[in-house]
Amino acid sequence: MTHIYCKLIGSAVLWGGTWVAGRLLAASMGPFSAAFLRFALASVFLFFLTARVEGRFPRLSRRELPWLLTLAATGIFAYNALFFAGLRTVPAGRAALIVACIPSVVALFSGLLFREAFPPRKLAGIALSFGGVGVIVSGGDVAALFAKGLSTGDLCIFGCVAAWAAYTLAGKKAMERIAPYSAVTWSCILGALMLLPPALAMGLTRDVAAAPPTAWGLVAFFGILATGFGFSWYYEGVKALGPTKAGVFINLVPVVAVFLGWLLLGEPLSPTLALGGGLVLAGVWLTNRQGQKGQRAALKTR
Repeated sequence: MTHIYCKLIGSAVLWGGTWVAGRLLAASMGPFSAAFLRFALASVFLFFLTARVEGRFPRLSRRELPWLLTLAATGIFAYNALFFAGLRTVPAGRAALIVACIPSVVALFSGLLFREAFPPRKLAGIALSFGGVGVIVSGGDVAALFAKGLSTGDLCIFGCVAAWAAYTLAGKKAMERIAPYSAVTWSCILGALMLLPPALAMGLTRDVAAAPPTAWGLVAFFGILATGFGFSWYYEGVKALGPTKAGVFINLVPVVAVFLGWLLLGEPLSPTLALGGGLVLAGVWLTNRQGQKGQRAALKTR
């Protein structure tokens, strides 16, 4: 079981590293070029990984196509184009802490769309997460935020939150019909195809020709390590421990991103960033914490 915990920690470290890698790669090429190259490489890796795990190459049926296109459009196309665009100007640690509020956003819209219960604990957690994001974005000066508004980079990162929340909510329904590895693989393939036209229109050929060796190393990190191994290790953890226990390790991602941003990029660790990040993570924990009834129900199902 120790190796499962190591893989879950490893996936969190790899995903935390994507924020620093994305900040560096965004300086070398356009957002659509970076996103396309990431998922073109990841698609090849995941296609053969899925064949090994599931015993066959993933099939694409017409019945599953609408769900896979939705996953590709939200979690691959929109999220990653906004991810690389936002990281051109937003520090890696700050961006990662904003995106850390995604579980609270998902909980909010799950309640609104799927009529899930809204106990006071969950409402308090959602409010706490949103308050933490406000502290991060405003730098502790809410009046200045209202006066100046959000920067383009911040708006892109908030777009990431919306895109991944939509991907997660669509994934709840998609996973009822499609095996997880196949869903991830085909969403990557279809997302890469969606990214190709805008990437070509915005200088993919030029970016590829001018990319330095470090940029190709970062693309390999994204495609093989962060996407390929990161997703496969995380799914192994979900299979062995269940989604609730495995999901706890996701909270390490923004912590790793903030630390690596400070260590490798020299990003400052301000008190307001620490306070806002703490509020976001505390809110996410409170939102997803099961009450006594939920814990007893979970135990009965095991």
